[in-house]
Amino acid sequence: MQTNLADFIKNTADGREANSILRKCVHCGFCTATCPTYQLLGDELDGPRGRIYLIKESLEGQAVTEKTRRHLDRCLSCRSCETTCPSGVRYGRLLDIGRAVVEERAPRPVHERALRRALRWLLPHPGRFAPLLRFGQSLRPLLPAALRRHIPKRSAAGSWPAPRHARRVLCLDGCVQSSIAPGINAAAARVLDRLGVSLVPTAAAGCCGAVSHHLSARSEALDFMRRNIDAWWPQLEQGAEAVLTGASACTAMIKEYGELLADDPQYAHKAARVSKLARDLSEVIAAEDLSALGNSTVLSRRVAFHSPCTLQHGQGIRGTVESILDARGHLLTRVRDSHLCCGSAGTYSILQPTLSKRLRENKLAALEADKPELIATANIGCLVELRAASDVPVVHWIELLDE
Repeated sequence: MQTNLADFIKNTADGREANSILRKCVHCGFCTATCPTYQLLGDELDGPRGRIYLIKESLEGQAVTEKTRRHLDRCLSCRSCETTCPSGVRYGRLLDIGRAVVEERAPRPVHERALRRALRWLLPHPGRFAPLLRFGQSLRPLLPAALRRHIPKRSAAGSWPAPRHARRVLCLDGCVQSSIAPGINAAAARVLDRLGVSLVPTAAAGCCGAVSHHLSARSEALDFMRRNIDAWWPQLEQGAEAVLTGASACTAMIKEYGELLADDPQYAHKAARVSKLARDLSEVIAAEDLSALGNSTVLSRRVAFHSPCTLQHGQGIRGTVESILDARGHLLTRVRDSHLCCGSAGTYSILQPTLSKRLRENKLAALEADKPELIATANIGCLVELRAASDVPVVHWIELLDE
């Protein structure tokens, strides 16, 4: 793709990166076949190829309008198009750059800015989110059934084994997950403990930065990343072998720290090392001898696995969780269009509720078609989104190993 970027961006780091990405696109259109929003809406501008044109025009100085912003907003950032692209176009990075430019050149209405600011103020901060969630949970019995399903039941974490093994991995508690489903990381700690690995929580670490990053608050996102690196660094220096989370979205974000902080002279080296040591929970578990869990832990069930976009597209991990569940005796059911997003996509279900609901309905129809006893997933956002509308119980896959 030929480009002629405008002076305001062409000599910047973002401009050079965007230019390189744009020039790899050959207009083939393979990406449209796997784009969830294009499949729903059938509009070229609601597919990756059309959005790439919109971003290109914005970076070349052409007028940026509400229409430009609307089509970019509808993108889930699922990166399914990257998995399909034969040319290796890094659409996710291009979208981040394009959205930041559009935010600046076509300011949002006041109410949209207020909502996004409220999400950034609330979601990444457990000290703010948890009390609000607890209040909602206290009112849950009084609410209509339709509304009640959107408020997760209160759950206990259960025991977390004290560190006792020579092998240690660090755990990011996460922001909303630590309040909504604290049992996920605790289950991971118990499973890893039986495998001879201690999962060490790091209370000083907080949100991975994804909420701010994907809402175009770059400086704020980088501050979250630096704080986490500072929290992990002493233990990494003392031999901790990996950083992991129980949410595939957080892990996908941590794996990009090195790239996003590459121009920070104080953090570039540390960020690169953290990204190199970032591991999805499935990667860590799959590398161990699962026979150490013992046959008595196997409860054979029919399980439909929903692979989050941040696992299969963001991290490029496919089939790993399924292999683990299969090895433990579960029967994996067939799921059509398994590459498609469930509609959660971080804050997407809040900002684009109509499209999100349609995507969720399609995903649940696919997951439930082969009559599973359980639906398992690997990300808190997907779990909450699916659980709110599913008649089949939805769990994190690590909880099946912990049974």
